Amino acid sequence: MMKNLYPFLAAMLLLCLAPMPYGYFMLVRFVMMVAFGIMAYRYYVDNKTIASYVFGALALLFQPIYKMALGRVVWNVVDVIVALLLIAMFIMEWKRAKRNYVAYRPIAPDDNQGLDDNQFEFQLKGKLDPKELVYVASEEDKELTNLFETRPEVLEGWGQMIGFHIVYLPLLLKRLKDKKVLKYRAPYLGDEAINNISIGNDFLLQYLDNPGDKDKLKHGFIRTENIHRGEDGKDKATNRFYPLSSKNGEPLADQLHRIGKKISAETYRAGHYIEGKVQEGGLDKDDTEELMEEVRERIAKLRQRGIAEYLLEQLIHPDDRLSRLIVTKDYRIVLPDYQNLEIKMEPLVKAVYLLFLKHPEGILFKQLPEYRNELTLIYEKLRPTGLTERAIQSIEDVTNPLLNSINEKCARIRGAFVGEFDDYMAKYYYIDGARGEAKKISLPHDLVVWE
Repeated sequence: MMKNLYPFLAAMLLLCLAPMPYGYFMLVRFVMMVAFGIMAYRYYVDNKTIASYVFGALALLFQPIYKMALGRVVWNVVDVIVALLLIAMFIMEWKRAKRNYVAYRPIAPDDNQGLDDNQFEFQLKGKLDPKELVYVASEEDKELTNLFETRPEVLEGWGQMIGFHIVYLPLLLKRLKDKKVLKYRAPYLGDEAINNISIGNDFLLQYLDNPGDKDKLKHGFIRTENIHRGEDGKDKATNRFYPLSSKNGEPLADQLHRIGKKISAETYRAGHYIEGKVQEGGLDKDDTEELMEEVRERIAKLRQRGIAEYLLEQLIHPDDRLSRLIVTKDYRIVLPDYQNLEIKMEPLVKAVYLLFLKHPEGILFKQLPEYRNELTLIYEKLRPTGLTERAIQSIEDVTNPLLNSINEKCARIRGAFVGEFDDYMAKYYYIDGARGEAKKISLPHDLVVWE
C-alpha cells in the first residue's frame, strides 16, 4: 500500500516549487514526517537497514516541530531530490511486480481447470499444517517445476499475500537434508545414506484414501481442511485441491490470484480451523518444565513443522535401530552405534541413571529410601575426592519420595538424551513409567554393556 503513495508524495513535494500558501508547506512537513516515519519502520522490520536510516533521516528533516531553516532555494532542491527518489522507488517496485507476473504461452487445455469438487480424502498420514499449501503432481509439468526450482520467490511472495506457507517438496527436502537435523532424527545415518534420500511431487498422493483420485490431481496445491473419523474407524484428512498448469492458456499470476480468492472464500465459510493437540507422555513433566526449557530450545532449532515434520518422519523415520549403551570404566555413557555419541550428565544425575540401569526391573519411587546406600556407593565412584555434607544431603533428598528431587533428576536424564537424538528412540534410554508404577529404562538389557 505504501508504494502506491510514492507518486502522491512526490507530487506534493513538487508542488512546493509553486507559490503555495504557508499552510500547505506545514501540511507537507506533517505528511512527510508521518509517511517517512512509517517507511523507515517498515524497512527496519524487513532488515533493509540503509533504507530505514534514509527515511528515518528524512522524517526528522521534514518534521514541523523544530524547523530547519535551510532557505527556500535549498528546500526546493531537497523537495526535487526526494520526489525523484520516490518516483524511482515506485518504478523499481512496479518492475519487480511485473517480473513476478509470469505468463505462459497457451499450449493445450487442462482437464483439471474445471474441477468443481476439489475435496479429496487422505489417510491421516497425509495431514498438513492448517496454513500450508503443498504442490503435488501425478504427472510432470516441466515449465512449472523449472519455475518453482529456479525462482522460489514467486511462490513465497504469493504465499505471504494469502497468509499460507507454500511448500515445494524437492526444495523442502534440500533444506531438510541438514546433517544435524537428519542425525538428530536417526543418529545411525551415514553420509552416503543421507545423500541418497530423495522425494518427488507425487509423494503425498500415495496416501489418497481412494487411489483412483490420483488421476484427477495432475498438478496443483492441496491444503488440509479438517480431520474426521472415517467409516472404517480410522482418522482421515479432507484435503482441498487447487489445480495449476502452464498449459491452460491462463497466465500463472491470474491462476494464483484465483486460487487465493477461492481459498479465502472457503476458509471464511469454514469460520476457523480445528487443530488437534498432541499431549506429551512422560514422567511428571508439570513439575520440571523449567528444567527442560534449554533442551526444548535446542530441539526447536532442529525440528520442523507440518509437512516438513511429516517428511522427516516418513523418509528418515527411525527404525528401532537401537544402539548399545556402554558404561566405560571411568563411568562415561557412550552409544557406540550412534557414532560413539557420549551422553553427558552431572554426577548426581548420572548416579541416579546408573542406579536405574542396574535395576532393569524398575524402581518404585516410594521405595527409593531402600536404595539410598546403593546410590551413595555409585555416587562415591563418580566423586573420587569424597562426598561433602551437601552431597550426602542431595542423596537423601533424591531418595525422599515426598520431595520433587527425583522428578528433577529424571527430567534432566530425559533432557540429556532428547537433546542429542529424537524421542522416538530416546524414550528407550531414559527413565520413564506410568504414575504409581515402577519407573525403569526400557532399553533391552542385552544392549547394556558394563566395562
